[in-house]
Amino acid sequence: MKPKILGIYSALKSGEEMLSREEEELVVGRGIVGDRYYVGSGTFSKNMNETHDHEVTLIESEEIDRFNAEHGFSFNHGAFRRNIVTQGVRLNDLVGREFLIGNVKLYAVRLCEPCAYLAKVLVPEVLPGMVGRGGLRARIVEGGNVRVGDVIETDLEHNENAGR
Repeated sequence: MKPKILGIYSALKSGEEMLSREEEELVVGRGIVGDRYYVGSGTFSKNMNETHDHEVTLIESEEIDRFNAEHGFSFNHGAFRRNIVTQGVRLNDLVGREFLIGNVKLYAVRLCEPCAYLAKVLVPEVLPGMVGRGGLRARIVEGGNVRVGDVIETDLEHNENAGR
C-alpha cells in the first residue's frame, strides 16, 4: 500500500471545529485557502511571518488510532486539529526533507508536538500521549490542490537540505 492522504481538515477561525474536506488548495507562503492560518486567525498566526511552519500540518492516522485505543477514546481524526491526515508514512522521518502529495511539494520544517491548547480542547492526556507522535509542520514549496486519496511520495532526489 502506498502512503496516502486519508483526510483533509480546515477551520476558518481559531477554535472552530475542523471540517472534513475532499480537496483543498495549498498556496506558497500562505497555507490552505480558507483555513484559519491562511486568513491569519489561527491560534499561532502571529508566528507565521517568522517561521512559515504553520502553513500546513500533518498527522498519521495510525497515531490517532493508537492514542484512542490506548486511552479508551474515540476522537475523530479532525479533533486533533491537523490539516492533513496520512496513512502509511512515518512523518517524523521527513523532518528536514521535501516530499510530494499529488503535485504539491512540501518541506517538513519540524515536528508538530501537542500543545496546551490541544489539551484544553481535547483532553489533557493528549500532551503525554502524543509527544513525538503529533505530526509535522510543513512549508509549501510548490502549491496546488490536494485531494483525499492522493499518494505521498517521500523519496525525492536531492532531498537533503532542500526547501531551506
